[in-house]
Amino acid sequence: MFDVASGFSRVGIIFFALLLQPRAALRRRKAKLGFPIAFLSLSRVFLRVGTFSDGTEILLAIAQTQENPSRNSTISNGKIIWAFLRVMVELRNRSKNPKDPSFVLVFWTVVMQMSLVTDSPVHSSSSDDFAAYLDTVLNASSSAASSSEESENQDEEELEGVRVKRRKVESIEETRGSTSNVLVEQNFGVCTHPGSFGNMCIRCGERLDVESGVTFGYIHKGLRLNNDEITRLRNTDMKNLLHYRKLYLVLDLDHTLLNSTQLMDLAPEEGYLITQTDSLEDVSKGNLFKLEFMRMMTKLRPFVRTFLKEASEMFEMYIYTMGDRPYALEMSKLLDPQREYFNAKVISRDDGTERHQKGLDVLLGQESAVLILDDTENAWLKHRDNLVLMERYHFFASSCRQFGYNCKSLAELKSDENESGGALAKILKVLKQVHQTFFDELEDDLVDRDVRQVLKTIRSGVLKGCVLVFSRVVHSTLQALWKMAEQMGATCLTEVDPSVTHVVATDVGTEKARWAVKGNKFLVHPRWIEAANFFWEKQPEENFAVGKMH
Repeated sequence: MFDVASGFSRVGIIFFALLLQPRAALRRRKAKLGFPIAFLSLSRVFLRVGTFSDGTEILLAIAQTQENPSRNSTISNGKIIWAFLRVMVELRNRSKNPKDPSFVLVFWTVVMQMSLVTDSPVHSSSSDDFAAYLDTVLNASSSAASSSEESENQDEEELEGVRVKRRKVESIEETRGSTSNVLVEQNFGVCTHPGSFGNMCIRCGERLDVESGVTFGYIHKGLRLNNDEITRLRNTDMKNLLHYRKLYLVLDLDHTLLNSTQLMDLAPEEGYLITQTDSLEDVSKGNLFKLEFMRMMTKLRPFVRTFLKEASEMFEMYIYTMGDRPYALEMSKLLDPQREYFNAKVISRDDGTERHQKGLDVLLGQESAVLILDDTENAWLKHRDNLVLMERYHFFASSCRQFGYNCKSLAELKSDENESGGALAKILKVLKQVHQTFFDELEDDLVDRDVRQVLKTIRSGVLKGCVLVFSRVVHSTLQALWKMAEQMGATCLTEVDPSVTHVVATDVGTEKARWAVKGNKFLVHPRWIEAANFFWEKQPEENFAVGKMH
């Protein structure tokens, strides 16, 4: 039998030890009780010190009610300690009947709610909200406890008390707009093992010999979920997100949001940057950082902070980089020092399921609601329809060399992208257009809408009405340009005729180029098509006249 006093002290020690973990959020005097900490650690305590009659079924419920364990909010340490003490007092009051199922249910309900409230997908509950909820649960549980104690020798009345408790918790969950009523639907059937932590099932605690599903190591090392559980979480999260008019946005790091270089790779003309780096004490005010411990320098892309702030109002955002995890985490600290946007949603190459490829299988979000912002199309071979291709940011000379550009870097030129007219500012307009179209201009039911179709529709209007003919364009690039132009709504022909509006060429001396000049048609460089593709709008032809391009 479970020793109540011993159990209390062991659970209490573990709980307060968790609050003292050296995590960045806790160092800022804030506590983050997400899925890995509050659930998995306490579940281990539960399994080791003994199990109440409902113990493993409560673990099952908590596992199933996790809507998205990668999200977080914050609750002050003081409120958490106060809340835990309130729970301990309530549990001690019930110690006369430690087998009472509702006795267990109060404890695990509060633990689960501390995780769900702080990990709410689209809104952050304050500590006062949580305190109010806790009061409601404790009051409800006290009523159930009194009824149970008066009839502890009557099995039927005891079971009825549990049912009353379940209905009350379900009612509270519905009031808070949660989908977590599965907490009190105790299923005593065979465990389907929805996921595992290490080699232990997160539902029943059974040791598993065979791995299945997908690993979500960026949420917590060793966490694995099976496909059915991933689908359930995605469906639940999708409904919540759409309710708050949000979609998902996956952001690449290098050449998209920032540019990094090793200090030893700085060009001689970039040496002046060493004395112009910003302080790491308050990174929110800087954009050029020297990371001595990594022997690296990083430059944030102009407009990136405004971009993230405004994008966060429309999207639940992830970082996904082909860099390793330590690098990804350091870059997320520079971009999001207050952990407002990403928190645990930082995915690196170490977390992917395919080598040299990125995939949405490691996201707890439905593909129909995901936008991807990346400079490398080939990294997303399975998800090109979700991709918004980004113009690369080459601030350092090493970046230019990496992609074979024989030109001066922005740093060497002592220049940079325009803050308000640069790539991120223009793409933000596109994202706003996609968001508005998805939520306000489609007639389908919200859950049936697909952001990929929205992207396709918007893209097809960029060059609508343009009729193109290509002249002396390198064959290796012709096919890609042709396809790109057609995706943006242009019509491509092989020969000139009166309907042609643009001749795309690299040489003004070709027959088709001369025809364009004589017939007062637009004669543009292939980069005109590429620019339209990057910025999702038709570019001024005079900026891409063949004679002006180098």
